[in-house]
Amino acid sequence: MKKFISHFKFNKREQSGIFFFLLIILLFQLASFFINDQSKDNALATLKVNPAIQAQIDSLKKEAHKLSVNSPFKFNPNFISDYKGYALGMNPQEIDRLLQFRKSDRYVNSADEFQKVTQISDSLLGEIAPLFKFPEWTQTNKKERSRQRSYVNISSDNLAGKPLIKDINKATAEELKSINGIGARLSARIVKFRDRLGGFLTDDQLYDVYGLEPEVTDRLLQRFKVLTKPTVSKININMASVPEIAKLVYINYDLANKIVDYRETKGFIKSFDQLRDIEGFPTEKLDRIVLYLSL
Repeated sequence: MKKFISHFKFNKREQSGIFFFLLIILLFQLASFFINDQSKDNALATLKVNPAIQAQIDSLKKEAHKLSVNSPFKFNPNFISDYKGYALGMNPQEIDRLLQFRKSDRYVNSADEFQKVTQISDSLLGEIAPLFKFPEWTQTNKKERSRQRSYVNISSDNLAGKPLIKDINKATAEELKSINGIGARLSARIVKFRDRLGGFLTDDQLYDVYGLEPEVTDRLLQRFKVLTKPTVSKININMASVPEIAKLVYINYDLANKIVDYRETKGFIKSFDQLRDIEGFPTEKLDRIVLYLSL
């Protein structure tokens, strides 16, 4: 240990030498820092801004900002989410109206239709309508409907003040899609319902098509009506079995079973009004159901 400590013993001359050596190093460090700082200031002083180039850069920045803020991507308003609707300024009720409309497999094909469905204000429509982008097929359908309207306008019936009416029992799914609010799914559903009935006997039966809103049915009946009635094989309510009665669209198997039980308990059904006494019978559709029944 004494040998180790002896290495750190210096006389006064050696101590002075070490002190001056460290002082010289410190002075060199300070001088180096001062020289580097001065060279940076001199370099910055030599830089010059080109006013023309700077003005062009500022202009490009402003244009980029305008594009990012005022020109968002266009979108199909039929697929607005809750968040997107909120960001556009729509309230929850307006968004819910659109979502309910879409649940019935219907689409808006113009800004005006979007406003009718959502009931947004004119001012909000003016702000967001430029962002709408509808598929090309909607434009084609608009042209086709315009052509059809032109044809109707020059028809002899229309000249006499009568709208051109087509037979709903002969209409194709494509023709039904020309009605606003009826897409591929609803048109196919109408045709399927008609086929199960064997053909519509009254116009009111269109209101029984599942998913077809009353206002859409009203528009449909302006263009299509029952012009030719099909021949229907009526079901004898007093003689038919449960499976035979259940073949009728309006009556399911459970209700058919109740009708037979009622018949066996009460005896022959003498009036269709007796069907109102059967639990679960759709009395609001009785006038249409009896068209397919006999006593």
